[in-house]
Amino acid sequence: MLVIDPHPLLDLRAFTTTFPNPRGEISSSSDFRALLALDAAAPFHSDDQVREAVRALLRHGGFKPTGRSKPASEYLLRAVGDGSLGPINLAVDACNVVSLHSGLPISVVDLDNAKEPFRVGIAPPEASYVFNQSGQSMDLSGLLCLFDAVGPCANAVKDAQRTKTSGETRRTLSVIWGTNALPGRAEQAATWYRALLEKHGSSTAPV
Repeated sequence: MLVIDPHPLLDLRAFTTTFPNPRGEISSSSDFRALLALDAAAPFHSDDQVREAVRALLRHGGFKPTGRSKPASEYLLRAVGDGSLGPINLAVDACNVVSLHSGLPISVVDLDNAKEPFRVGIAPPEASYVFNQSGQSMDLSGLLCLFDAVGPCANAVKDAQRTKTSGETRRTLSVIWGTNALPGRAEQAATWYRALLEKHGSSTAPV
């Protein structure tokens, strides 16, 4: 289902999730929502070392992970810090919780909007995709991306609009963008992530 191009730094983990109901109908419990806090009891916490390791992973192909192109996990830290990140639904909250505390960016793709086969590799020069409903485009040149049969569809910064989840989503592919500079962290994040989803009635399977 997923082919990974050779990369000296990438330690990727991926799994699929099947939700018992459309994603928009599944809310998070209060104890789950409490994890959306920097001081929450979690298996790990992010720090400057983690953030620099993730940035080094994204810089390897020539991409510059700064400014508006910084890793999604860094946006979560800021959003939680200023109080602008709140609970949405189980699928989104699980991703946000694990990314927030692990410090690793995570992509989530709607499997009914994407087309197999999937591949992970560095995007070629001038590659791009639309990442929001407003039609804004992102330059992907040199950035590690998830590709489906159509083209690039997700990465550690912003996922493509065409394969994003919606309230109707029932099946997803989650990709944890780990680095071998942080041994075992991606596996630990995947284990916790899957446990959170399964605790709330969803089924998961490794890819």
